[in-house]
Amino acid sequence: MEQQSRWQARKNKRKRHWLLTGVVFAVFIVGVYLTMQWYIATRDISALQKPLPAPTIIYDQNGRVASKISSSKMEEVPIERIPNHFLEAVVATEDRRFYQHHGIDYYGMLRALFRDIKAGGWTEGGSTITQQLAKNVFLTNEKTLWRKWQEWFIAKKIERTYSKQQILEMYVNRVYFGEGAWGVQSAAKTYFGKDVSKLTVSEAALLAGLIKAPSALSPASHYGKAIARRNVVLQLMKEQGYIDEQTFLHAKNEKMVIQKEKKPDPYKGKYPYYVDQLIEEAIARYHVTQSEVLSGGLHIYTELNPRMQEALETVYQNDALFPQGTDDQLVQSGAVLLDPKTGGIKALIGGRGEHVFRGFNRATQLQRQPGSTMKPLAVYTPALEQGYHIFDELKDEPVEFNGYRPENYDHTYRGSVTMYEAVIDSLNVPAVWLLDQIGLEKGIDALRRFGIPLDEKDHYLGVALGGMRQGVSPLQMAEAYSVFPNDGVRTDAHIITKIVDKNGNEIAKWKPHDVRVTSKEVAQKITFMLEGVVKEGTGKRARIPGRALAGKTGSTQVPVDGVNGVKDQWMVGYTPQLVGAVWLGYDRTDKRHYLQTTSSQTVAVIFREIMEKALEGTPAQSFAYPALKKEQKQWQQWHKQKKEEEKQKKEEKRKHEHGPKEKREKEKRRHHWHDKHEKKQKEKGKGKGHKHDNDEEDD
Repeated sequence: MEQQSRWQARKNKRKRHWLLTGVVFAVFIVGVYLTMQWYIATRDISALQKPLPAPTIIYDQNGRVASKISSSKMEEVPIERIPNHFLEAVVATEDRRFYQHHGIDYYGMLRALFRDIKAGGWTEGGSTITQQLAKNVFLTNEKTLWRKWQEWFIAKKIERTYSKQQILEMYVNRVYFGEGAWGVQSAAKTYFGKDVSKLTVSEAALLAGLIKAPSALSPASHYGKAIARRNVVLQLMKEQGYIDEQTFLHAKNEKMVIQKEKKPDPYKGKYPYYVDQLIEEAIARYHVTQSEVLSGGLHIYTELNPRMQEALETVYQNDALFPQGTDDQLVQSGAVLLDPKTGGIKALIGGRGEHVFRGFNRATQLQRQPGSTMKPLAVYTPALEQGYHIFDELKDEPVEFNGYRPENYDHTYRGSVTMYEAVIDSLNVPAVWLLDQIGLEKGIDALRRFGIPLDEKDHYLGVALGGMRQGVSPLQMAEAYSVFPNDGVRTDAHIITKIVDKNGNEIAKWKPHDVRVTSKEVAQKITFMLEGVVKEGTGKRARIPGRALAGKTGSTQVPVDGVNGVKDQWMVGYTPQLVGAVWLGYDRTDKRHYLQTTSSQTVAVIFREIMEKALEGTPAQSFAYPALKKEQKQWQQWHKQKKEEEKQKKEEKRKHEHGPKEKREKEKRRHHWHDKHEKKQKEKGKGKGHKHDNDEEDD
């Protein structure tokens, strides 16, 4: 009995032991399970929520695609645009049980494990589409057990977070297809030159087959292998019920036309300087980051006129128009074309030679003294506002203003000239004298209204001739001059009209801002004089036959002792429809690098070429001067007077140069007649003596 009792006790003890062991094991299993669930739940897969880099599309003034910006080789497309037969080809090839498992295909894992054991190493992963997505986004390609565990946990988290359609969309947009093509859209364009939505069943099968070994199976370099792999994919699609026998045979017999060279996107990288300024404006005015512009899939609508932009770029590719530079420096230039009514920048170029992304843009970032192009802004506009008239007399004689002695370019003085003459001949002394007469502050105030940035040190009479501490850009000068053809109103210059994000939401829009700078009458008077500059003044070489054009040339001297040359050349001008501003010079001016021609000889010609090509096909318009009937009569009288003066000067010059000569010619003719007469007399008096031998002396 006692023995039976002991046996029962041992039995109960063993029972309790196994029970405890079972409980501990169960707790352990539950703990492991809960730990795994916790670990899965804490995996960070937020990177999948970040949108893939997408190109930003730029539209011109008519809403047509003009250029594209992209910093990535990927191009994401929504699953709705991807043909079903491509998605089916991928599932049939990469993960036939994709819609049955929850991220991990255990049958597939066992199959892969058996093959790995047979091969004696890690040769096949048996990864599902979800696992491949996890690896592509979060992990490396190393074949280790730890990496495989990480892949497992992340895949489970992905499956719990996203639907099958979302997972498939993310996968096909991120997977590599070879030849630099990331994502199915890029692959379709790379191999077939078409949008993904246009892929045939045969083409879709070929692309799906590349995922296994994109380089080794690339149809561009291994056509035979790619076709064989395509046929395998088609067979799998048929076996799994995605296509029928007829579709299979048709796709298998379809001839593949592969692009040997990747067809470049015709819009990518187009109009680089214009795009550079667009990025600057998006960042500064609308607080969009560079990253968002480069890869945010934005749609940016602009004021770009492609025809004008192409005209501008064509001119800048013509080296014959530009002075020859040195071995180490190119003669540089920058130009802007602006719509005076809207302030829209129609075209822009920031330099010559090789373009550098977001490099120095001479159209917008340059700061150079504008020379005589400043005179209409700082002097003549405020003078007309103060009651001066176009044909009022201005002093043109040596003057000094507290040690400052302005000189005319030709170092001569005319005593007095009309304002019109001072403008068309770009005389310096009358401009400085006039600014002194109306008061320097009047000129400073006018420049502020024109939008010209000034430093305290710019507050001196030399500002009449463009003397500035910092300087201006072609864009600032174009905006300032837009006041004149726009009846005295300045509208802020801009490129962007609106920005739409990748989801179609408008995130920024241009709001016009107009400033009344001067009166309509004063604007017409300035235009009247600047048209004279082109017709009969320093801007004559900018004339375009059959088209009204007003403008002003300008230049600055080389600030190096002993060097007589030009540092900067400017031409700013306009038609009723378009304003243009051009700067020419070296980036670094020194005793070896300076211009040796005048602005009227060089930059005026470049300006003419730009405006003529930009306005080709645009109907010509004339400037209207309804308020200047008196001035037009005065101009006719002045011209008549000038012609009479020129005629008189020519006559005096002719008399001065040819007077003594005519006297000699007359004397010569008289002597010639006398010799002939004497000869006749001799012939008559032969044998009768020599009565008239000394007639010449007697005369």
